[in-house]
Amino acid sequence: MVDCSDSPTRKPLLRALKGEVLNPPPFWLMRQAGRYLPEYREVRGKVHGFLDLCYSAELAARLTLQPVERFGMDAAIVFSDILVVPDALGQTVEFREGEGPRLAPIRSFDALRRLSLDGFCDRLAPVYEAVRLARRALSAETALIGFAGAPWTVAAYMIEGGGSADFAAAKGWVRERPGEFRGLIDLLIEATAMHIIAQADAGAEAIQLFESWAGLLAEPRFTEWSVGPMREIVRRFKRVHPEVPVIVFPRGAGALYAKVPDGTGVEAISMDPAVSVDWAARELQSRCVVQGNLDPSVLVAGGPAMRREVERILAALGSGPFIFNLGHGVLPNTPLEHVAELARLIRRWRA
Repeated sequence: MVDCSDSPTRKPLLRALKGEVLNPPPFWLMRQAGRYLPEYREVRGKVHGFLDLCYSAELAARLTLQPVERFGMDAAIVFSDILVVPDALGQTVEFREGEGPRLAPIRSFDALRRLSLDGFCDRLAPVYEAVRLARRALSAETALIGFAGAPWTVAAYMIEGGGSADFAAAKGWVRERPGEFRGLIDLLIEATAMHIIAQADAGAEAIQLFESWAGLLAEPRFTEWSVGPMREIVRRFKRVHPEVPVIVFPRGAGALYAKVPDGTGVEAISMDPAVSVDWAARELQSRCVVQGNLDPSVLVAGGPAMRREVERILAALGSGPFIFNLGHGVLPNTPLEHVAELARLIRRWRA
């Protein structure tokens, strides 16, 4: 990794993403702005729908800042959702309380043809304004992360019409109508690249691509439908913002994690809890920055179990380029005092 000891930035997250080994490492948490925070619940209770939050620049910026103000993370991640992309393409998207997202399923070529990039960035303008507002409010030490869903994951939701245990309809499209599926993936590559470029234009200093359903793809489809599209998005993004680092989170990919750093050209890989930290130190950390991977349920439990797990992860990965994070998002029933304790454990740790 490069020597960034003379890095001009004061932001630990950006220094780590350039390959600098920091002691202690920087940290932030996926889904750190969420229902476990009373201040989030207060704001959420005043708004009818979840997408209304995402499309209110002032409210989204306020939610982006809440966990940083309370716990002092090294990064904020803009409050939004990966499904704003299909919404902006013209697919009907709604979030039902207690049920998760519901989309009008894309099950035919005619339905696919009705999607359009016309007005795409205009529809998402409140997201970019939230980025600008949050960036202006953050301290000189705190980075701002923008994000998007990777094409396979977003396509799976678009075809299935919501979450699923196996995404059988999406996998059926891949198997039975690969040409049509390629059309959807190509559209999502273009839309996702536009979306993250616009976030970086507005002030996002790093980008994370969420490949939440990577674990559904075995070889060779993982390479074709996950790694390949992410590589093309990164290529397009870097033409415009070569200095902005990209993190990829291929949740559930198992041993296929090893294909991601060289296959996509990203600076960092975020890992789910099933990834062995010793394996990651050997197989990934010499090729890219690694991020992760405390089990969110351990954060809920807290106490000695959490302290042991945090120490184990730091001992395995803290001597290399590393960002501490969870292996998935903060759970709604997470006690505030456990997050505060986690922050103290990381800040006090020394290699």
